[in-house]
Amino acid sequence: MSSLFARRALTSAPRLLSASSSISSSVTRAFSASARRDIAKITIVGNLAAAPEVRATSGGREFVEYAVASNSGPREDRKTSWFRVAAFVEEGPRRDFLTNLPKGATVYVEGDAIMSTYTDADDKPRSSLGIYQKTLEVLRRPAPATE
Repeated sequence: MSSLFARRALTSAPRLLSASSSISSSVTRAFSASARRDIAKITIVGNLAAAPEVRATSGGREFVEYAVASNSGPREDRKTSWFRVAAFVEEGPRRDFLTNLPKGATVYVEGDAIMSTYTDADDKPRSSLGIYQKTLEVLRRPAPATE
């Protein structure tokens, strides 16, 4: 069956090439009808620094904010990177699930990464990486404390 697939792919390749050469060179995004978005994607695997909290924007829209700590390097020279993540999740079971995650839970987060710049109180230029969660998976929950 795989050889049949390979033969079809080889026989259709010249047709695809000739069709693509006739497309106007002014078309820069042939495979998307949506507007271009300059957003970087990021994937983080790490532990929750604290339980996620519900906060509100200045416009009153609520979101869930949490921090993820991700370690890298050998055990004797381990470096920890901290990521602040915001999730715009409507009230309901998904938000309840997210806000009830305990500190120390290992999570897999995919999101949009946006770099912003600002001036701090000392008039120094600073930059900040904002991460807006698209997907979250819980990989491990911490063991309950025994007394």
